[in-house]
Amino acid sequence: MTLFERIQELAKKRDKTLKDISLELGYSKNYLYTLQKQSPKAENLQVIADYFHVSTDYLLGRTSNPTLEEESLDYNSTKEFFAIQRKSKRLTQKDQQRLLKIMEATFDDLDNDDFEEDEDEDL
Repeated sequence: MTLFERIQELAKKRDKTLKDISLELGYSKNYLYTLQKQSPKAENLQVIADYFHVSTDYLLGRTSNPTLEEESLDYNSTKEFFAIQRKSKRLTQKDQQRLLKIMEATFDDLDNDDFEEDEDEDL
């Protein structure tokens, strides 16, 4: 089974189209279809594997076991996480460093229960 066929099968199990998944991951609507003829970059392959909660080895056909070990599951595979990841790719190195400092301060506040939730949930 090819990479594309595995992705197609996983999408079908989720009742999603390849177009929908491509867009959710921040790719062009036809990105997953291009994998019929070309290989993805390693980072894109990992994003796809994380989305489906499978290993890259499974996607590449190196193993027939799609299940990840519990400790290796990445629970950051939400739509919001992918949106942050997609948008951060467009930032300059300086802006990425600034964002990282903001995020670290926010996580520190959360760890110390000092975080005040904003009333606006559309942030």
